[in-house]
Parts: sequence; C-alpha cells; structure tokens
Amino acid sequence: MKTVLQVALDLVHGERALKIAAEAVRGGADWIEVGTPLIKSEGMEIVRQLKKAFPLHTIVADMKTIDVGGPEVEIAAKSGADIVVVLGVSSDPTITEAIMSARQYGAKVMVDLFNIKDKPARAKEVERMGADYICVHVGVDEQMVGGSPITELRGLAKAVRIPVAAAGGINSETAPDIVRAGASIVIVGGAIIKAKDVTAATRKVKRSIATGKKVKTDLFKKYSEKELFKAFSKVSSPNVTDAQHKKGAMKGIHPRVKHGIKMVGRALTVHTINGDWAKPVEAIDRAKKGDVIVVDACGGDIAVWGELASWSCKTKGISGVVIDGAARDIDAIIEIEFPCFSRHVSSNAGEPKGYGGIGHEIVCGGVTVHTGDWIIGDESGVVVVPQEHAVEVANRALDVLERENRIREEIIRGGTLSSVLKLEKWEKIG
Repeated sequence: MKTVLQVALDLVHGERALKIAAEAVRGGADWIEVGTPLIKSEGMEIVRQLKKAFPLHTIVADMKTIDVGGPEVEIAAKSGADIVVVLGVSSDPTITEAIMSARQYGAKVMVDLFNIKDKPARAKEVERMGADYICVHVGVDEQMVGGSPITELRGLAKAVRIPVAAAGGINSETAPDIVRAGASIVIVGGAIIKAKDVTAATRKVKRSIATGKKVKTDLFKKYSEKELFKAFSKVSSPNVTDAQHKKGAMKGIHPRVKHGIKMVGRALTVHTINGDWAKPVEAIDRAKKGDVIVVDACGGDIAVWGELASWSCKTKGISGVVIDGAARDIDAIIEIEFPCFSRHVSSNAGEPKGYGGIGHEIVCGGVTVHTGDWIIGDESGVVVVPQEHAVEVANRALDVLERENRIREEIIRGGTLSSVLKLEKWEKIG
C-alpha cells in the first residue's frame, strides 16, 4: 500500500472543519478524518458535508466505537464514511459486528489499539476477525507528557499483514521515522490544522513522507532544559495559565518592565520580612545564570530590591526577580531592561538584618513556589509552573498558542472572534 497522509480534523465547529479540510486537500492530503470531537459536536451531518465536498477523498469517521458496533458503523457508512474507527478494547462481538456491518454498507473498519497493553497480540486477533486497518494511537493527553507511537509501531508492523496507521503528535520532522517504523497511513492533526497556513503545512508533511527526510516544523515537543526554556519563551503567561486551567497565576504582582520584555527561568526562592533586603541580595550570589529570584517579603511596602541589586543580576545573567513586597528605583530598572515584578513600589528601603532563608518553599502572589519551578513573566503577569509538570504544561501552552494563531488567522481573513468560535451556538440554554 502506498503511504497516505490522513489529516485529523480534531475540531468542534463544522464550518471551520470544512475550510481547513479544503486547505489540507490543496496541500495534498489523501484521507480526511472526521475527528471524535467533531463528530460529537456536529453529528453525522459533518460526515455528509465532508463527503459531499470531497467525493474523491477517503473519509474516515473516528467514531471510537466501543459498543453496538453494527449500528454505529451503519450510520457512519450511510453518511458517507469510507472507513470507520472502532476501539480495540471493545469486545470481540462488537468488533465482528462492526466488520460485518461495514461489509454490508461498503465501508472498511480501522481498529484503534488505544490503551491496549499487548498491541501485537490484539492486532493479530482483530486481523483474524477481518479488520482492514490497525491504528497505533498515542492520545493527546499522553502526547503532552512525551508519549510517541514510534516504539510500539516497530513491533506491531511486523505482527500483521494489514496496513498499519500511526497517530500521536506527528509532524513533518517525525513523519519519516513513523514511515520507517512501518506505518503506511500517517495521521497528522495539530501540526496541520493549527498551522497558520494549512496548505503549506500539509505540503511539508507530504514532502517529508515522500522523501524520507525531515522537514523543519514550527511546533516544539522536546524536553531538555534548553528546549523547555525555548518552549516557555515562545508562549505568553496567559497561554500558560490556560494550559494549567487557570492555576499558577500570581495575584497582585505587577510588571515593572519595558514593553516587550519577558522573563523565563527556574525559581530560586527567598523568604524575608518587610524591608529586610539581606537574603534577596545574598540570593544573587547563590543564583545560577538563567534563574529567577522569587522573594516572599510578606507583602510588605518597604523596598527589599533596587537598581544595584538589578545590576548585579544583569551582569550575572539572572533572568529576573519577582517580589511579594516592594521594589524601588523602578525607572532605572526599566532603563537597564531587567525584568522586575513586585507587589508595591516604594522609595523607602529597609535594613539588611538577615532574617529568613534561601531555597525554602514560599508563597508569592498567593501561589506556592519551590526552588526549581519554572517562572514565566510578561506584561500580563507572572505564572508558576511546578517543575514536575513542566513538560506537560509546556506542550499544552504551545497547543494553546497554536490554536490561537489559527483563530487569529481566520479573524484576519475577515471573521470575528464570536463568529469563528460560534459563541451563540455554545451559549448555555436555560
């Protein structure tokens, strides 16, 4: 079987799906997948519309059927689906009923091995039942913590004779590896449907599949310290709070920064009392290049930070300071472009008494902070990302950014935020 590109329309609005599908088809998409969220949102009508719009393309209905296999395949096939997706965790009777129904109505069945522990064994079983395709699928939530279909794909492609599909965070950089691992159906979602230029993104993936060579993507899904820094540098503090379901945003901490200045780094925590600037200044010597000094000064209104401390940080390469308390010399700090965020601004400074400590768990702006947590600050505020969740939050924040970029592009083309998101349709009734 020739390797095909299946574009997954994991959207919730039918009109947007149709527009994006048209752009993907122009870029060379072979199969069009009606994603599960889209089916749940728009029902079988969107399957009919896509088949009508693209009669020569294979339409895949990702029903994720787990019961009543026969009826679900029947309604999808009658609506125009050429391939219907059934979950491998379904009972054997559900899968066999789905396959018999597909034969009756001129469709085929793809069995998704999502959350199956022994994938080769289950693949062989459903192949014997008569399945047409197998799919190795790493779900969105698993992708966010680094999941990839590559490892399981290698063993699976040798276990069955029917074509194998792969899905899960694939883009133009990873698609060649997916093909080499044995996939003949490459399923791509976000790397295409969230792109500013869907047609160009589709062409990139097609080219990488055809040539076997990686094509650079704008998406970022890697996890080293340096790469996490790059990922958090791409997104805004609102992107990060959205990714954390509104958690992590400090309250009452205000930016004292020049327009366009951003702060990203690992926290070095400091606890002190109002006006005692000894520990905040000592922390500068303890901090590493790229760190952010985060100070709990008990919300006090006597400054524990100023221009000279900022210059010390600037020369050492420290990324910024966040103070639940007061800072002064703000005009000079802004002039040297050192990121400073504080609850208060005050001319008065206290004395270096030395109370408190460095590296302790603190609360800053109402958020618990540990040394090593990631701190992202910009003109919208400061957000804390617990270090143990950094990879997932970075990926989710990039996902938020990518979706916003696509929506922005649709607005620039003449839409409005309300019309693009179909707000009236989703308003609560009653």
